[in-house]
Amino acid sequence: MKVAVTGGAGYIGSHAVAELLSLGHQVTVIDDLSAGHLAAVPESAVRFVRADIGDLGAMTKALDRQDALIHFAGLLSVGGSMKDPRSYFETNLVKGMTLLDAAKATAVRRFIFSSTCATYGVPHGPLTEDHTKEPVNPYGASKRAFEQVLEAYARIGQVRAIALRYFNDAGARRDGSLGEDHAHEEHLIPLALDAAAGRRPPLTVFGDDYETPDGTCLRDYVHVDDLARAHVLALEAVDRTTSPFTPINLGTGHGTSVRAVVQSVERVTGMKVPHSVGPRRAGDPPALIAVPERSRTVLGFEPAIPSIDEIVETAWTWRKAHPQGYSSAR
Repeated sequence: MKVAVTGGAGYIGSHAVAELLSLGHQVTVIDDLSAGHLAAVPESAVRFVRADIGDLGAMTKALDRQDALIHFAGLLSVGGSMKDPRSYFETNLVKGMTLLDAAKATAVRRFIFSSTCATYGVPHGPLTEDHTKEPVNPYGASKRAFEQVLEAYARIGQVRAIALRYFNDAGARRDGSLGEDHAHEEHLIPLALDAAAGRRPPLTVFGDDYETPDGTCLRDYVHVDDLARAHVLALEAVDRTTSPFTPINLGTGHGTSVRAVVQSVERVTGMKVPHSVGPRRAGDPPALIAVPERSRTVLGFEPAIPSIDEIVETAWTWRKAHPQGYSSAR
């Protein structure tokens, strides 16, 4: 299959590209490199298009003769969305609609969308796909808005789409070739690893007075290789789903607390994680845990790396080999 991947030079996108190539698919990576890394793209194995997804002409040309589209490109920071909401709606919604126009112009009908559990807002118990959608930040709201547009296009027959709502993506490719490298890192595991290694200041744990077993937030961590595999499964499933638009949670169904992640990092690295407890962050729910039944029944998806220690181990292997991320000497 010929598959175009927007944001294919980014964290999850690059892992999905590697998975697609391993299965023999022909891949076009579309990325403006504003947040992605050219070093994460196997240029000899893919067609690479450096372009903004809001450029209709470039997108129409890039999608010509493609069989499917996986859409990762977008702005991803909750905190950033609170400071600059307009940019989030411009990129995640308006430019996403331009991408849909290009898909229509080139007759690309299979559309897999990288969405998020932030579309739900503050949950009440484990989350099914039918849970109320009340996002509490512009990031989640912009992703939810594009889901609604995508569903509308699907209902009138212009695409068949699956929206994959991730929970907490984490880890690095098991062969060590790809990892997480964000200019402004916000994810707990790389922050804890860098604090342990002395590359960053001590970690701040935001709140230890939640109604959870150890007082810290619970999150559902999914290994990035598992997420990449789920996208391939979604490509295989999108033509046979009963609905033209299908949202699917990607999680394990198990919550891991912030404190448990810190303890895992200490076990894996053999080093202490210097940290302090700060106040809660506004909008942080006590728990975000998926009900993964639909991913099992529709995609046949089961996480291959459910252990938090295994997830942390892959991230630590990457950080040791690439202390400066993709700018590190290889």
